[in-house]
Amino acid sequence: MVYQRIQQTKLSDVIMARIEAMIVDGSLAPGQRLPAERELALQFSVSRPSLREAIQKLEARGLVSRRQGGGTFVTDALNTQLNEPLFELLAKHPESQFDLLEFRHALEGISSYYAAMRGTPEDLQRIQDILARVPATQQQGDIEEQARVLTDFYIRIAEASHNVILLHVVRGMQELLSENIKQNLMVLAGKDGVLDTLNEHRQRIVAAIVAGEPAQARDVCHQHLAYIEQALLQLNRENSRIQRSLRRT
Repeated sequence: MVYQRIQQTKLSDVIMARIEAMIVDGSLAPGQRLPAERELALQFSVSRPSLREAIQKLEARGLVSRRQGGGTFVTDALNTQLNEPLFELLAKHPESQFDLLEFRHALEGISSYYAAMRGTPEDLQRIQDILARVPATQQQGDIEEQARVLTDFYIRIAEASHNVILLHVVRGMQELLSENIKQNLMVLAGKDGVLDTLNEHRQRIVAAIVAGEPAQARDVCHQHLAYIEQALLQLNRENSRIQRSLRRT
């Protein structure tokens, strides 16, 4: 019988794998700065030369980039394929807003479902904290900031789902999602009672997630998005009907 020699794993490869795992599970987001070399070496209980070698390997693979005098960052390019150039065009195309709402049913519905199933107390607190910031943006009439906060709200729900594919898709669509929310708000903000209804829907989504009711969280999310689409259609029904029928034929 021939026994193969066991190869000893280099410490730098172990460190690299650990950082890669943190990028995959979302602990390290695109654009996020890694802790300073000394601090990171202490956290991993490794030598700085081994850590430095691991960072060099990550840089060679395009996962991190080093800025002169500014530290090491997870590369922003991780989500490039999801952001440019197609999504930039879609964000500017009025008719695509309805298609995105339909897609959000699947994306946000399943994120809410798994957030209710798997969310930790820390996850749930972050979701509640970000939602609590929405009323202030509405009172200020700052639609840009409101869209940004609401986008963060949906990202927090995706994080709570603990599904790395969902998380990276939502993060990759962040700009498109924010633009969709902003355009919807610009149309709906002046309609009586709409913002109050949307706030109520979001509170019900969070309540279901916190209560650990996956099906309820998903269903309320679907109701929320269906309400937005119906309100938009009511405001511009004839124009939307013509554009959609022309495109689909």
